[in-house]
Amino acid sequence: MKPVDGIKILANQRKPYHPVTLFSEETCKTVRRFHNSMDAYEPTPLVSLDNLADELGVAKIIVKDESHRFGLNAFKALGASYGMARLLVEKLGHATETITDGYLTSPDVKEKIRETVFVSATDGNHGRAVAWCATRLECKSVIYLPKGAAPFRVEAIQKEGAEAHVTDLNYDDTVRLATQKAHENGWTLMQDTAMPGYEQIPAWIMQGYTTMVAEALEQIAQMGGPMPTHVFLQAGVGSMSGAVLGYLVEKFTGEHPASVIIEPENAACMYKSILAGDGRPHRVGGDLETIMAGLACGEPNPMGWEILRDYADFFMSCPDYVTADGMRRLADPIEADGKIVSGESGAVGIGLLESLMGPSVLKDLQRAVGLDNNSVVLVFSTEGDTDPEGYRKIVYPR
Repeated sequence: MKPVDGIKILANQRKPYHPVTLFSEETCKTVRRFHNSMDAYEPTPLVSLDNLADELGVAKIIVKDESHRFGLNAFKALGASYGMARLLVEKLGHATETITDGYLTSPDVKEKIRETVFVSATDGNHGRAVAWCATRLECKSVIYLPKGAAPFRVEAIQKEGAEAHVTDLNYDDTVRLATQKAHENGWTLMQDTAMPGYEQIPAWIMQGYTTMVAEALEQIAQMGGPMPTHVFLQAGVGSMSGAVLGYLVEKFTGEHPASVIIEPENAACMYKSILAGDGRPHRVGGDLETIMAGLACGEPNPMGWEILRDYADFFMSCPDYVTADGMRRLADPIEADGKIVSGESGAVGIGLLESLMGPSVLKDLQRAVGLDNNSVVLVFSTEGDTDPEGYRKIVYPR
């Protein structure tokens, strides 16, 4: 289908259901038990935007607001905490089924792991999460950021106790730099994307993200339903979107909601991979310029890619105005709808939904995705105003 207002779409054919073993029911229960053992843990809000749904002509819009997660303004600590916990308990020979935060933060364990140095690459949110988790365990962390990283995000990482370095590289090359530093210094790489020979920790991090979607489904049930017909998932390397979709595939044994995978137009590696049609992930090079810093990733996580390739229904690439519109809409709700502070990488789902359900020129895209007055749309606002200055310039321009 031809692009409309810069928005491009590719339809994808789901493969027949086969178990996504990475997200088995038992594994996800273990993840939930671990997160529930953390003193700082509590479910994040689920906000129903009923007036916006009426205006756009869908049955319901539900937004999972991750700006409240652990006081870190983003969802990433769900993955970093579980990935770090699994790594350490296996290193110490503790049973993973009974893993608790209290065990990890005990004086005895802290003494055993105090020489551990964690290293990671990040656009901001993942690195802050790694720093927070490491500091809680009284371990050191070193975080590398790509060029152009917002100063506030760098300072937020430093305030969590990490050593932070802004590189002159794009995100993918910064990942390679962090990997190199881990090998050179004997540090522990805590990265949320897989690469040859480095799969286990990214898998654990992805499993950690399932708490977010498990909470959302429980909250929807508590609200009396109905369950989503559509889920909009933004993708950087595809770890979050792959984890959420993988969980839904297992939860509903392949009869999951229609899924829309969303990327910035200048970093649309999933879109490019589907377009290639050979079943393999493909990279996007260059500066990956977009205001959606958390999605400015040019190389898919192979594990996330395989789930999206097999089970996602649509892949869409969007110009930056789409997420800017979403940020403004969530900040200025209609009547009694709750206000949500959503950052550049968090609001693109709402921005896209509003674009699809708005002007008649996009009706073909709306029909292609199957959106109508019976649709119940679940969206994940994965971050708050993690760059407050940038947020203000977009939401409240002078």
